[in-house]
Amino acid sequence: MSDLFDVVTFNDNGLVPAIVQDAETDEVLMMAYMTADTLEKTLATGRMTYWSRSRQEEWVKGQTSGHVQHLREARIDCDGDTLLFRVDQEGGACHTGYRSCFFRRIGGTGESLEDDGTQVFDPAEVYE
Repeated sequence: MSDLFDVVTFNDNGLVPAIVQDAETDEVLMMAYMTADTLEKTLATGRMTYWSRSRQEEWVKGQTSGHVQHLREARIDCDGDTLLFRVDQEGGACHTGYRSCFFRRIGGTGESLEDDGTQVFDPAEVYE
């Protein structure tokens, strides 16, 4: 059996996509990016840790909001270029206050968007 870091393929920026799924409901909560360091920290601590491309820094999910993700299971796809994490989510996963970042449904041929998710917190109260 190969070590994870022997099979994961990071892109030219040292990042790998991470899809996050609720371990109980199978709902896709979010997609983020990880570096080798944030992947190692996630596996070592059980707390989901990502790389912010906009801020160019690592961040632990829930460090500001309190809406943490506890790692339950980690998987890697057949090509080694995408990770899947099944988590126990406390509160909302999306910075907009929704449970999932995928709260908008695309209608018809893409001419409309419909919000059909659940907003579980007010982001204005959390991110001042």
